[in-house]
Amino acid sequence: MRNFDLHCHSNVSDGLLAPATVAARAKARGVDVWALTDHDEVSGIPEARAAAAALDLPFVPGVEISITWAGQTVHIVGLRIDERNEELLRGLASTRSGRELRAREMAEQLAAAGIPDAFEGALRYAGNPDLISRTHFARYIIDRGVCHDVPAVFRNYLIEGKPGYVPHRWATLAQAVGWITGAGGVAIIAHPGRYKFDAMAYDALFEEFRRLGGVAIEVVTGSHTPDQYGEYAKVAQRYGFLASRGSDFHGPGESRIDLGELPALPASVTPVWHDWAI
Repeated sequence: MRNFDLHCHSNVSDGLLAPATVAARAKARGVDVWALTDHDEVSGIPEARAAAAALDLPFVPGVEISITWAGQTVHIVGLRIDERNEELLRGLASTRSGRELRAREMAEQLAAAGIPDAFEGALRYAGNPDLISRTHFARYIIDRGVCHDVPAVFRNYLIEGKPGYVPHRWATLAQAVGWITGAGGVAIIAHPGRYKFDAMAYDALFEEFRRLGGVAIEVVTGSHTPDQYGEYAKVAQRYGFLASRGSDFHGPGESRIDLGELPALPASVTPVWHDWAI
């Protein structure tokens, strides 16, 4: 069975490595088909595509779009997109535009909690204020010696009820799915097991997503526990979704599962790539 990894990040968003370096690591670690899915940004795709072609690594252009649904941030992955699509580019630009203001508010809270200069520190990792995210703040907090790793940061900072948490109004579910499908892609709910919805809210999310044209959910992902693989395989069957698979790789030492290490999808689901000529 071919080893598909359809959810990876580079330093174009909040990953540690350049797109070409992620491609090389994927190839070296046994990935057979690889997608780059940076947060709200597609400018890394040309480098990723060229590097993958040089490595004879089949490549899938993608993106991960942040949305707000029922007061929570949810991520929608788009695969097989045309990254030059003007409506998609406009939508992603609008989604990114609020990040700097949010980041400055986060930094103010962290300063009040005894962590100064957090905006400047996070920006050193992000490189662009339009792309700055909680992950960049987490790296700065670790660099200062306040916490020893990313999970420790997110236990103590940057989450609801803790210093540095500032909610942001992202795109809507309808907008994200529309941008993806309008760019010729397929829309997938990323790591559904990460969200804190009750059963009724999950049902509403899945039904709305399906009605809007969403076709798949991530079943096997580095953001799920092994128990959740089976749980979300059943969800895929219940709602008629295809199943996707991706490490959610951000960098060596930061990701729960490295490139090439994911188990196979359960036999009970139909892979999102089942009809791809790739």
